[in-house]
Amino acid sequence: MFRRALARPHTSRVLTRQSNSRTPPWIRFSSVLTQAHAIGPSHPALYEDTIPTHFSGIVSKFGDRNAVISRHQQKILTYDDLDSRSNALARGFQSLGVRKGDRVAVSLGNNLEFAALTYALFKLGAILVPLNPSFNSKQIVAALKHLDAKVLVIGAETNLVRKAPRGNGDLLREIYPGIGSAAGVESEELPSLESIVLVDNSSGRIDVSAFKSATPFEDLIHDSTRTLPDQGLHKDDVVNIQFTSGTTSTPKAACLSHRSILNNGIQIGDRMLLTERDVICCPPPLFHCFGCILGYMATATHGSAIVFPTEAFDPLASLKAVQEYRATGLYGVATMFLAELELLANKTIPYEGFQHLRTGIAAGSSVPAELMRKLHKILNLHELTICYGMTETSPVSCMTRTDDPLDKRTDTVGRLLPHQEAKVVSITDPTKVLAIGERGELAVSGYNVMKEYWGDAKRTAEALIPDKDDPAKLWMLTGDEASMDEEGYVTITGRIKDLIIRGGENIHPLEVENCLLAWDEIREVSVVGLPDERYGEVVAAFVIKAKGSTVKAQQIRDWVREKLSGHLVPKYVFWVDDYPKTASNKIQKFKLQEMGVQLLKEGQGLE
Repeated sequence: MFRRALARPHTSRVLTRQSNSRTPPWIRFSSVLTQAHAIGPSHPALYEDTIPTHFSGIVSKFGDRNAVISRHQQKILTYDDLDSRSNALARGFQSLGVRKGDRVAVSLGNNLEFAALTYALFKLGAILVPLNPSFNSKQIVAALKHLDAKVLVIGAETNLVRKAPRGNGDLLREIYPGIGSAAGVESEELPSLESIVLVDNSSGRIDVSAFKSATPFEDLIHDSTRTLPDQGLHKDDVVNIQFTSGTTSTPKAACLSHRSILNNGIQIGDRMLLTERDVICCPPPLFHCFGCILGYMATATHGSAIVFPTEAFDPLASLKAVQEYRATGLYGVATMFLAELELLANKTIPYEGFQHLRTGIAAGSSVPAELMRKLHKILNLHELTICYGMTETSPVSCMTRTDDPLDKRTDTVGRLLPHQEAKVVSITDPTKVLAIGERGELAVSGYNVMKEYWGDAKRTAEALIPDKDDPAKLWMLTGDEASMDEEGYVTITGRIKDLIIRGGENIHPLEVENCLLAWDEIREVSVVGLPDERYGEVVAAFVIKAKGSTVKAQQIRDWVREKLSGHLVPKYVFWVDDYPKTASNKIQKFKLQEMGVQLLKEGQGLE
């Protein structure tokens, strides 16, 4: 990428080598900071090559070991299998005209097809663009159009959490009305789109032969499984684009390189102490950084196995996967872990087969201390780690260690990963570094910072701030309020931006607001997040009705569900006549949140 070697801040750091610790010496350090500015360890060195090059070394070393286990498909790929299948797929996608730099959008759940396709695209140098499978046609079209995507890969069905599978026939016809003809894909609305590749995951429930313009996924598995010839790949090439907010209003597409996501995966696995003997159960989705980098990239860079219980999260299937495959690690957000613990408490699943568990990752939203204790005690996750980051930082900046004290693993997000730098700065003056323990905005710099927002120079410049002493070094302002202690542990104390995190999934209020404002029943609307025991936060809409409107709360929810996605639907709807505002007429959302909490106590918000 474009980072220089990190400059040492005005701190002292002493590496310690504790003989009684399992943690490698290069990630054991204690820091004595004089201000909220820290640098991560300088060892081990960064891997300065591409993902396929690193992967070839893993295949050579661990070829006969399991790489990907799909419980719901009852199939396993060894590293040799994954290498061969991704080679064959890469040649198949070449036959569609996919070349280095082309964007390929993928709307799939956690399955073997997504796993193999990931490495096929990396080997081609094409850019993987994961899309949330719950997106509706409007959201998919917006994403494809924004990126000038050449290919869309999509399942015949979308498996949703706690819902019946959604057939994608109507959605495909809305994206491309000619999908039923055999003439190929040619769309005026999406001129860049040349192919739709269909994965038949419907178990016979859908007649995929009706979609004559689509290319069956299996038809792209080429006869040759030989390694591709040199594609001219470079470690700083963009290889993954992740959307960071809603795609129907103001999409931000973070561009991540081989170097950034490869090294992030290596470092995450290092801090978890992963080896080829580990089996990681990964319910979080591959379309999200949690599944694809914290999960898949971390395991694949260490010769570990990753297990996909189902395409979308199912707590029972997740626990059975742990039992059946003797998993040593389990990933999740707080809501996932709570659902799994509930099944154990209700004796829905026998409490056996969890003795192999030792580690895992909890991320996506805050993890209560009491939940951490239960996970340690009930699921044996004594080495559970916490990760913090953002899509734009590939994604993890801070992470706890397996042997950090419990209070550090519950009250902080740990310390920096290697070759990263962070500081807490004044919210009004990002050049001013704050004192230890003082709250401000967290800024991050290092190899992991994105290259840009695709096609958006203005917001790229707003997000990446040049260092005042070294303009070649760029800082990513996270938008999160944080503090740092004298040892370099970071505590996230709130969000400066208005982002809502519902069960680990990011929701941008503007997307919901724009959706509702398009309805003539609504005069004004402001959306905030309110606390929720199950999801951490849920969507709440403060609505001012249009004159004469008799709209009901359920109609509000139905409108959002129809126009957007289920996870964006407001749980609470409050009817108001005005909003608390600043002198400059900006809505004070923190006051709306205070109002919402009080109104809930009064029994309002559901009707």
